[in-house]
Amino acid sequence: METPALTVSAAVWEHLRKLCLHEFPCGTGSWNKSRFLPQTYRAWRELIPREEDAVGPGEETVDALLGLVCSPHSPWALLEGSSAEDRFLRELAIQNPLMLKDSFFYTYFRSLRVVDKQVSLVDKDLLKFVKLEELVLSANQIKEIDTTNLPPTLKVLELYGNKMTSMECLCSHPPPRLQHLGLGHNKLLGPLESLYVTSDYWPNLISLDLSFNDLTDLQGMVSGLRTLQRLRLLVLQGNPLALVPCYRGFIIDGLSGLCVLDDITVAPSEKHLFRGLSHSGDLLAHEARLVVTVGHVRGVLDSSVLDPEPGPQGPFITYSYYVTYEFVEDEEGEGDEYGRVLAEIVKPPPSTEQLGEDIPKEPIKEAEDSVGSGLASQSQSRELEESGASAPLPRPMDSAEEQAKLRPRLDPRLWPSPGTVRKPWSDVIPCNYEMQHVLKDLVRLKAFLLSGTTVTIVEEKEQKGSKKKELRKDLRQDPPVLRVLGSGPVDLEPLLSGEPFVSTVCNFGVVRTLETDRLTLYRNSKKKKSEKAKNAALKARKSKTKLSAASVYESDYRPDPLTVEIQIQLIQGHSTEEALRMLVP
Repeated sequence: METPALTVSAAVWEHLRKLCLHEFPCGTGSWNKSRFLPQTYRAWRELIPREEDAVGPGEETVDALLGLVCSPHSPWALLEGSSAEDRFLRELAIQNPLMLKDSFFYTYFRSLRVVDKQVSLVDKDLLKFVKLEELVLSANQIKEIDTTNLPPTLKVLELYGNKMTSMECLCSHPPPRLQHLGLGHNKLLGPLESLYVTSDYWPNLISLDLSFNDLTDLQGMVSGLRTLQRLRLLVLQGNPLALVPCYRGFIIDGLSGLCVLDDITVAPSEKHLFRGLSHSGDLLAHEARLVVTVGHVRGVLDSSVLDPEPGPQGPFITYSYYVTYEFVEDEEGEGDEYGRVLAEIVKPPPSTEQLGEDIPKEPIKEAEDSVGSGLASQSQSRELEESGASAPLPRPMDSAEEQAKLRPRLDPRLWPSPGTVRKPWSDVIPCNYEMQHVLKDLVRLKAFLLSGTTVTIVEEKEQKGSKKKELRKDLRQDPPVLRVLGSGPVDLEPLLSGEPFVSTVCNFGVVRTLETDRLTLYRNSKKKKSEKAKNAALKARKSKTKLSAASVYESDYRPDPLTVEIQIQLIQGHSTEEALRMLVP
């Protein structure tokens, strides 16, 4: 059986019931019965409390009853976070409980807050609140509103965090005096929404919040908002349209009366910098540009020190290290082909068993089996897509968590892309990598930013016949083996909230040990000294060098964790001239 829809008025009366306004210590009863005259002898307006000296034996004084509802240690105290109206009604229910009739409530409330009560229906009983000016219905289940049920006295209407897909229902009979409309964190989608933000429906609107929806038509939205002559505060951040390079300047120049945009004051200098930009709307490119930059990688284990010396004929083992990141691409495949591979670092002879299980590089069709065996102990955040082909992301969901669950579980065994930077191993590896991504599917990009990306450092192990030659063709050569050294998420939601970039250091913990670092130090020192002296001199100093290296590391051993620096920047124009350079597709 389907559960009946919960109405706003029902939620209000349920809240009043929980205040216990007719129960001890509020209301009338044996605890204060002598304070009130019999109703048979007086008119209703004459029913006023008697003086305190009229309190009979066994009854409580007004001060004592007020103490029971005001003291934080009282079992009758209001719950933390209760509103000022709740406290007033509880006190009134002690001082003059006979006033608390339905007619009183309908004329008393000027503000109603029904938040997170699973309300789905705005019913006509709301019209009984004849003085209502503010109605807050955030975090509920409202999909549509019959505006004929909204009191015409409303000045503030907030519907944040509901399930509304269009403003059309609000425009049939909008409250004529409305000054603030809050529709953030809904599901408003489509170019037609710009038709519902005009002065035909909201002639007195001063503040409008449409943040974190799926609005994409920046030019149409500005055209509609331009008719709102009294509009001073506007919030559009979190929408796909806010990701285009000229977003802020286009709005500032198009809405001359605007004082605050996305909670940031519009300065006179901004108006000057973006003068004339709104007249270039025909050139507007509906695309976003993001630049991914990778700085230094630290803490990579020099695996070659754990390998035995190869024979004259080999085989020789090489290890290469590269960093990948997930990134969305347009559904039509217009994204960067190699956008997720950041850098590759090649190192001669190595092998290690301390970095995790080997992941043999096999066809992608066996990904599920390999993930179950080679990466069974790793979290879902370490599961990456195949290099060079980003999988389509789902359309925007209710939350970033739901989007993350729907992401395809793809094989993390990635081949480095052509053109990646190859550098020798060192304690600090400068990647100096930069990649620009241009995306036209702004709704998909918003969904991707909400769910974030995953950065991964991968080790590739390859066997060769000699340092200069590959194995003979008649000999079997094992395919390269990949293993994930470290993987972790990067939160990108600040880019939707107005931040120009996200810059972080992904820390994957320490993978080096005292023994491996000591071997690395010794090998490097040995290699340097062999260039200056050979045979006898090297043998004479070998034990001393070993002892010195050990004493240094043992006395104050502080290995660097495996880290990689990454920055993702949303490109925005800071003047009309700069924005125009990015407007033309």
